[in-house]
Amino acid sequence: MTTTVAAYAVPSAKAPLERTTIERRAVGESDVLIDIKFAGICHSDIHQAREGWGEAIFPMVPGHEIAGIVAEVGSGVTKFKVGDRVGVGCMVDSCRECENCQAGQEQHCIRGNIGTYNAVGHDGEPTYGGYSQKVVVDENFTVRVPDGLALDVAAPLLCAGITTYSPLKHWGAAPGKKVAVVGLGGLGHMAVKIAHALGAEVTVLSQSLRKKDDGLKLGADHYYATSDPATFENLTGTFDIIVSTVSAPLDFGAYLSLLRTGGALVNVGAPEEPVALNLFSLIGGNKTLAGSMIGGIAETQEMLDFCAEHALGAEIELIEASQINEAYERVLASEVRYRFVIDTATI
Repeated sequence: MTTTVAAYAVPSAKAPLERTTIERRAVGESDVLIDIKFAGICHSDIHQAREGWGEAIFPMVPGHEIAGIVAEVGSGVTKFKVGDRVGVGCMVDSCRECENCQAGQEQHCIRGNIGTYNAVGHDGEPTYGGYSQKVVVDENFTVRVPDGLALDVAAPLLCAGITTYSPLKHWGAAPGKKVAVVGLGGLGHMAVKIAHALGAEVTVLSQSLRKKDDGLKLGADHYYATSDPATFENLTGTFDIIVSTVSAPLDFGAYLSLLRTGGALVNVGAPEEPVALNLFSLIGGNKTLAGSMIGGIAETQEMLDFCAEHALGAEIELIEASQINEAYERVLASEVRYRFVIDTATI
């Protein structure tokens, strides 16, 4: 039997979100029904709700940072039981058969992973995200939230946490490594926390010094303003890894100059516009310009366990559902420190 639940949806491109109801599918053999307690607001939600990344599916219920409690399990479920604390991130299915899926990289499913929202599931129905009261998800795309993490500060980890943890691990952030984080927003503040916990020497590169005190408290060792030309002169050849979390185009030549020989500039922010690159910026110094997209389900669980071990929750501002539209505008104006989280009891 399907379940009717309240949700906040975008009825059409660029329209304000409004309260509505949606249907959740019946709980299948391998499904869990989750009572959503908290849902983070990611900049990706805004990009998609406003079709900044291309044509989208409407009505759209955004939200891929979901934390809640298992309310029902299917007859074949073995990983979870009623009452478990769980999370759902940016995807709810994949083909499960291709080489990437078999390697635990479902986010890179060759046939395309199925997004938590703004996607079409294997049943041909659109997916709806976490700005709602309940969701039904296959147990294999559900992760356990460790007891050491409160659900409200854990919710943003399902995107902001894994999006920054994965490249930091892949490119070897560790003691003896120098890591720079470009931007101190929803993604950037988690990158700082995680890189610090991994033992790296961490520098924040931000447009201004407005958030310097915050950055140092979050674990940064250094903080520089990119609006100051001296920053690029003084830091030339400094970093092993630079993680760019911003969704605005960068002067890649300038940022690549900050890398040591063999260093990597990894992009997790996704600008809506194309970017330009002079390849000599890469050739000189054998440098790498890379991208990274969330992580697989196993790595997402690894990240949550790591964050629980190191007491790394997101810095959040808890809001009621009626404040979502205002929150979107504040995200665009960089007026949140550092992640809005919706109390879904207010939907």
